[in-house]
Amino acid sequence: MRFLVLGAGLQGSACTYDLLQQEDVEAVTVADRDPSLLADFVPEDDRLETIEADFGDVAAMTKLMGSHDVALSAAPYYFNGPLAASAVEAGCHFGDLGGNTEIAREQIELNDRAVTAGCVIMPELGLAPGMINILAADGIAGLDRADSVRMYVGGLPQNPRPPLNYQVVYSLEGMLDYVTTPSVVLRDSALLGVQALSELEAVEFDDVGELEAFHTAGGASLLPWDHEGSIRDLAYKTLRYPGHAHLLGAMRDLGLVDNQPIDVKGQQVVPRDAFIACVTPRLTRPSEPDLVALRVIATGDKGGTPTTITYDVFDRADETTGISAMERTTGFTLSIAGLFMGRGVFEGGGAAPAYAIMPYDPYVEELASRGVNVRRSE
Repeated sequence: MRFLVLGAGLQGSACTYDLLQQEDVEAVTVADRDPSLLADFVPEDDRLETIEADFGDVAAMTKLMGSHDVALSAAPYYFNGPLAASAVEAGCHFGDLGGNTEIAREQIELNDRAVTAGCVIMPELGLAPGMINILAADGIAGLDRADSVRMYVGGLPQNPRPPLNYQVVYSLEGMLDYVTTPSVVLRDSALLGVQALSELEAVEFDDVGELEAFHTAGGASLLPWDHEGSIRDLAYKTLRYPGHAHLLGAMRDLGLVDNQPIDVKGQQVVPRDAFIACVTPRLTRPSEPDLVALRVIATGDKGGTPTTITYDVFDRADETTGISAMERTTGFTLSIAGLFMGRGVFEGGGAAPAYAIMPYDPYVEELASRGVNVRRSE
């Protein structure tokens, strides 16, 4: 199998590392505007090649994909729509980390073309969206009737520092999108948009103590639309240390993360660009270990009996390899899906979100082989 990894950042590096651990991978090409970003933990390997690339150059991307079996995108989310279309044109399997529901919906509309091309297009293959939706879909399938599905996930520093008790573990630009865009939930079986950072609740984890959960956009993927009219209550929330939502909400409400340019001493400045430039150096601590906490709770009926199915994942940075918990849970999900594509696990072609076609047991077994363990209780 010949793999193309688009993006040499945190998640692209973790994905590349994992692909190079597989004996049936013939070659891995990492493409990025700056391929030198590839992390130090990626081993030197004769199968690995790095090249400069412009993700916005559709013709070049299509040609590049044509010489590979599987393309996996860890590029900024806004490139993923055109990249998926290029993959179909090239007849190349494609997966990405997702993060924008409307783009994912556009990618799913490529289904007929993907079937004809014989390639699989699978958006939203990260942690959330991605892993959390795969677990939620298994919980829904495990019940005769699902009444409520609650999804919680957070990437957190093991040693939090005020004021935000947070460190950058993935794209800060993407994170700000999640907290400024309304979150779509199911309430009384109907679609409802709720404000990001709202409806705080406490969630307890034995490994880390009490966290706060609040609405953010994107993590539920397309599940609310899939189950409109059937599941009464479905929602996704982000986990952070207590107090985070209040501080971030204040910054948002003051306009510090707006995308609309403003005049600053005669210069047009985008507040969000300035905010990211200012806080990124203060929140980026690559030498400090992180953790990922995830929980899915699906309740309903099974065999006429009220039943709750719960999934828990708690992962810490790998001190041996230097791969963070966020990279392990996100980047490894992307690589596992790509390996499944290349190995022919998904017969034929087509476009579908990960949770709709990912085989649960093989996926969880692959995670466990990498030390990421899913605890399921019923």
